[in-house]
Amino acid sequence: MSRSLAYFTDLALRRQEGSLIENGPGAVVVRSPQNPTFWWGNFLLMPAPPRPGDAARWDAQFVAAHPQAAHRSFGIDTPGHDEGAADEFRAAGYDVRRDTVLTTDQTVPPSRLNRDAVLRPLQGDADWAAALALRLAVNAAEAHPHEPESYRAFAARKLAAYRAVQAAGQGAMFGAFDEKGNMLSGLGIFDAGEGVARYQSVETHPEARSRGLAGTLVHVAGEWARGALGTRTLVIVADPEYHAQALYERVGFRPAEGQLAIERRPGAGAGA
Repeated sequence: MSRSLAYFTDLALRRQEGSLIENGPGAVVVRSPQNPTFWWGNFLLMPAPPRPGDAARWDAQFVAAHPQAAHRSFGIDTPGHDEGAADEFRAAGYDVRRDTVLTTDQTVPPSRLNRDAVLRPLQGDADWAAALALRLAVNAAEAHPHEPESYRAFAARKLAAYRAVQAAGQGAMFGAFDEKGNMLSGLGIFDAGEGVARYQSVETHPEARSRGLAGTLVHVAGEWARGALGTRTLVIVADPEYHAQALYERVGFRPAEGQLAIERRPGAGAGA
């Protein structure tokens, strides 16, 4: 089977952020000691869909690889939505997420192009502090938010990793700022190699939605990546049941494959 484009880019970005990636017995093991509560920085990547009766074995393998983790997370390195492949995990209390992987060689301007905000890569400490404030505001507005203090620690570590990758010239975090310097929307775009760049963490402040900010940022960041990184394929991943997929399609993305993720959150929510 061909590899998953989504997990190819996930692994590339984790390497840039300093995660440890090794071929374990029957799976790729991803560890992020710099951010231990990052669920998708500490996971196992299965080479193929699990077989019936395998859930307990995979759970034990995860514990052996991540003995301190309170979560469980597994990816499947195939490019399709393997219906039924994770039924046993679902029955055991896991969440099974089937996301859509969208690609384009060039974005197009959204019909609702935002011309009011200042859109640019993040720069000094004040910008990165604004990015953290944005992430905390988005979390607080979620229907099931993560516990605030643990989420703050996770988000600060994640942004520090993005900042280091940006400083190395391998991508950038972009923000849409108002006249007071508040970050209204943000995202990252990073080089995954082989002419591919992957978007990360597309977020808009709850009080700044429906202004065309996210679509405008996706377009601006995509054009930047094509010029600055030499990107030939832009990749973004979306929940098909959430409005973001339609937003990405309006700026030129089209579904290319599916991504299957299996996770079980810790009892007391930390991480993401």
